[in-house]
Amino acid sequence: MRKQTFGVGLIGFGTAGRIFHAPLIQATPGLELLAVVSSSPERVHEALPEVEVLPKAAALFSMPEIDLVVIASPNETHYPLAKAALAAGKHVVIDKPFTVSLSEARLLKAEADKTECLLSVFHNRRWDSDFRTLQELHEAGTLGRTVSLELRFDRFRPKVADRWREQHKPGSGIWYDLGSHLLDQARTLFGMPRAILLDLMAARDGAEVDDEFHALLDYDTLRVTLRASSLVAESTPQQALHGTRGSFVKYGRDPQENWLRDGRTPFRDWGIDPNPGQLTVLAEGDEAKLTTREYPGLPGDYLAYYAGLVDALSGKAPVPVSVEEGIEVMTLLEAGLDSYRQNRWIRLKEGNGNLRQLHRHG
Repeated sequence: MRKQTFGVGLIGFGTAGRIFHAPLIQATPGLELLAVVSSSPERVHEALPEVEVLPKAAALFSMPEIDLVVIASPNETHYPLAKAALAAGKHVVIDKPFTVSLSEARLLKAEADKTECLLSVFHNRRWDSDFRTLQELHEAGTLGRTVSLELRFDRFRPKVADRWREQHKPGSGIWYDLGSHLLDQARTLFGMPRAILLDLMAARDGAEVDDEFHALLDYDTLRVTLRASSLVAESTPQQALHGTRGSFVKYGRDPQENWLRDGRTPFRDWGIDPNPGQLTVLAEGDEAKLTTREYPGLPGDYLAYYAGLVDALSGKAPVPVSVEEGIEVMTLLEAGLDSYRQNRWIRLKEGNGNLRQLHRHG
């Protein structure tokens, strides 16, 4: 008889663990959050009084009632913790980025294959309202053939915070933090690009690591631009999709993160974005006329990730984000760094349309 409820242990209770994972796990039928590994037990007990708090991950791995381990600790700990959890026979979810290197990601895949445990990466931004809407428009061909896409993740954080993400540590910086989100969205829409070009910058006073990036992805007949900055105070388009029949432009970000930060839990009508995008397309029957209208699109749904994970644990479906997809994002992260260091396009696979242009760049 298959299990009806799966016991979950969470490692880390910082931003990712406290704001994203714990509320979503608790709101998902079929999952029960039993224990949290944290060096701040008071903070955990304040938010989750009924959950056991452990000082070390090893104690979690030895608990027979734990079926799934969710790793939301600093990036450099992802690989050793996941390896130990898999070796203990636990299924594993790792908060993005998968690891701090492509080699570590491949080693974890081998370990998961050996232990026959499930392994998945929490690329939750696939379930943002704006991205789900973008995906719907692209797949429906509403804008004709897609020729360009710009994805942005801008914020205004002029003061460098005293946290590991902004210090010289493996996997720190905005490229690993926000670049992993945008790269996963791009590859979800279009697959792996033929080449990548990346520029990084430490723009803020006192910044130790990159806090701004600009990346270009080369596909056969389309270009994707990815941008993020910690010094953008004015609102910018989060998405701009352009095709042969029109454009879709979206300001404002999916509301789910802010709602979770405010302590709200998923409810009916969860994820509906109050800021619709603008859809401009050629009018049907009049190829010379453009029409513009608001396009509310699809609601965001972070719960879909963990609901999909329950189905995977029950043997009903594959994991919502596969190891292979996580490895592809790691491939792009590392190729981007190679591009920045070498100041040139880095080719990922052969194509035909723009190879001469790539040779000129290289």
